[in-house]
Amino acid sequence: MSDQPILQCRNLQKRFTEGGMNVEVLRGIDFDVDAGERIAIVGSSGQGKSTLLHLLGGLDSASEGEVIIMGEDMMQLSEKRRSALRNRSLGFVYQFHHLLAEFTAVENVAMPLLIRGTAPEIASEKATQLLDKVGLSARCSHKPGEMSGGERQRAAVARALVTAPKCVLADEPTGNLDRKNADHIYGLMLELNQAFNTSFVVVTHEMTLAERMNRILVLEDGVLKESAEG
Repeated sequence: MSDQPILQCRNLQKRFTEGGMNVEVLRGIDFDVDAGERIAIVGSSGQGKSTLLHLLGGLDSASEGEVIIMGEDMMQLSEKRRSALRNRSLGFVYQFHHLLAEFTAVENVAMPLLIRGTAPEIASEKATQLLDKVGLSARCSHKPGEMSGGERQRAAVARALVTAPKCVLADEPTGNLDRKNADHIYGLMLELNQAFNTSFVVVTHEMTLAERMNRILVLEDGVLKESAEG
């Protein structure tokens, strides 16, 4: 692991105004993610786990605090530079795959590279290689509607990894799958973590997955704490 954390979170706070009331969702979150580290974030519904992930990914702005990716404070960047840093350093996996229905698996996986400006033939080649890595070489030309739920989620994992990100942020990545497919995704993430030294921060209610991470952090009452089980 490198000396500098991939991701640093300092005094991260998030407040919403709801019906004239000030609602504190996150009350000063502090933690680091090292290169190759796997972290699970658990907690009951409504605790702000997805909100935290969105802040870490620069998809939402904090009320206070810092999110530092590869030494750069996301909150201090323009939207253009933030998008470039996100595309360069982060990958995202969601509970629902968010694949584009009109595009094939290869086209979907290649999309982050095309956004970056990679030549189409190179983007397609890299996407094909990664689809093979996740066991979908026979599905390259299939559109999402022609694939099973588990296959779509594996394609989503491939899309998250195609840019060789330093860290993947995953929000309930197996929450919409049956046990067999969930186990497949768990194993795939562990395998890719070891192959590429990619860090994973995974929000999950599945303790089976959480227990396979290096650390388990519990979000409760707006505070993130190390789990005794981690």
